[in-house]
Amino acid sequence: MTTFPARTTGTTAGRPPRTSEVSRTRPVSAWAFAGVAITSFGGPLALAALNVPGIVAGSAGASAGLAMVAAVVVFAFPLAIWLRYARQVNGAGGLYAFVEAAAGRRVALVQAGLWIVSYLLYLLYTTTQVVYDTLPAVLPAERRYQPVLEIAIPVALAGVMIAGRRITLLVTGLVAVGQLAIAAALGGVALTHLATPVSSFGASAPAGAVATATGQTALLYICGSLPLFLGGELARPARTIRRGLTTTYLVTAAVIIAVVAPLAADPAITGAPIPGMAAAERFAGHGFAVTVGVGVAVSIAGVMLVEYLALSRLVGAVTSWPMRRIIIAIGAAIVLAAPFTLINPQRIYNDLLTPSLIALWLSQLIVFAVYPRFAARQHDRPLLAWVLTAAATAFAVYGLWATIQHSGS
Repeated sequence: MTTFPARTTGTTAGRPPRTSEVSRTRPVSAWAFAGVAITSFGGPLALAALNVPGIVAGSAGASAGLAMVAAVVVFAFPLAIWLRYARQVNGAGGLYAFVEAAAGRRVALVQAGLWIVSYLLYLLYTTTQVVYDTLPAVLPAERRYQPVLEIAIPVALAGVMIAGRRITLLVTGLVAVGQLAIAAALGGVALTHLATPVSSFGASAPAGAVATATGQTALLYICGSLPLFLGGELARPARTIRRGLTTTYLVTAAVIIAVVAPLAADPAITGAPIPGMAAAERFAGHGFAVTVGVGVAVSIAGVMLVEYLALSRLVGAVTSWPMRRIIIAIGAAIVLAAPFTLINPQRIYNDLLTPSLIALWLSQLIVFAVYPRFAARQHDRPLLAWVLTAAATAFAVYGLWATIQHSGS
């Protein structure tokens, strides 16, 4: 058996890391990393105010709190595998570097290819989601400017990235702080005006409905892997990643639970286009409702920015291209593709969503499936490695199954 180095910070499979302009700049601070991590988990305001309330509404609503807590536990398994990889491998390659360390470069290139396809498609169709689905529910007059916004959002994302890492991290940090503040305020409003029975955290709803809500909610945290691609730019990557991802995940989950648990009890709210905005409109006025709605759109755009950041680092790890050239190339691709989405936005969204998600879950499945090989080389406890792998693999398979089932419905 090939031995694996005791520690490979910033390396993959024992090879020396490639140097790049990002590795020669000042390390990313723990606070900046936390901002990226918060933004990547959903982002939290989009999950709390838009996505999750609709998932737990209906038959699972009576146990919304339980479903939310259970989702946190379920997602802890894939998160634990990422963190255990990152104790030894933390470079610009992120998940690709994990797979390379465990199974070699050929398998890692397959994983990276799937991941790149997934997130490039995501950058294209998510703009359509924001412009034609989210913003019209917030600002009805926005419909007049949809073609302009369809172009402007990719241009803005590219502009921020091309402006440099410092600007990108500053914008990401502001998005993180802003959406956490709005989500916390929304949670306060919801908890004040809507009764949250203790039974919400009990098994009062049908077990099947709770299990479905749990699984679908847990899937929404998957973009939490994006900060791992900053590993090569941290002064103390192993510690910063472990503390940063764990803390921001728990904070994000707590905020989401505080918002969703009370909202889920009111069908009139959960049935609204943006449930959090409906609750804000009813209990705190139109001004705060618009703030929540715009915040949801910015939260989604924040995830897009972090994806762009992670894509640039991954491409840099796989190739020998200069980072600035990579950033410009990705920006050019999404800006030049934007006008084509204007032909039929709804069809573009529907056509790109399923292949993007299938590629995403396949790429994550590879990361989880090869983990026991990595753990064996590190002389980790085999039973724990296989338990984590079984749970995380089941999670990815469920994500793949849910995507295929949804596409056929």
